[in-house]
Amino acid sequence: MDHGRHARTGAPSVPRRVVGALWWAAFVLVLAWLQVTFVHQAFAVPSGSMEGTIMTGDRVYAEKVSYLFRDPEPGDIVTFQDPEIPGRVLIKRCIAVGGQTVDLVDGRVVVDGVALDEPYTRGLPSEPLKTALGVEVSYPYTVPAGHLWVMGDNRTNSNDSRYFGAVARSSVTARGVAVIWPLEDAALIG
Repeated sequence: MDHGRHARTGAPSVPRRVVGALWWAAFVLVLAWLQVTFVHQAFAVPSGSMEGTIMTGDRVYAEKVSYLFRDPEPGDIVTFQDPEIPGRVLIKRCIAVGGQTVDLVDGRVVVDGVALDEPYTRGLPSEPLKTALGVEVSYPYTVPAGHLWVMGDNRTNSNDSRYFGAVARSSVTARGVAVIWPLEDAALIG
């Protein structure tokens, strides 16, 4: 009886099954690496600088695709490389972009002469901070081209651009989209 040209003669050998399993494991790892590198990532938030919007210990889902097609905009919650500690990622709100002028007047943030409506700060004042060693920030401050002015929503507990100056656009890694853990706090952010 002819079962066709490709009739199986039995189960694959053990070495062939092991090689197949290793190939699939490598494929899944490469796919996961590609997703984390180019598409999305979850971040654990270690500090209270964004409290009110993101609480200490929350897990935040951040996507990387939109910034392939557009630059960060004021209001976006962005993740970026810490200007002081290599390899550490911070999360803050973009307040202004290159060419815009930021001022702090009577506890309010003023961009290009207009006081911002910032309900996410829960009324906390936005005051100048003592800057990091070697950083000079004086107000009004014009954000250099290719840079962002970022601030934490918890203005009284955030080392941000008031402390380390504007951050390079090239240091931005993703856009915060949602709190995904704990489940009872899950919500879109922005």
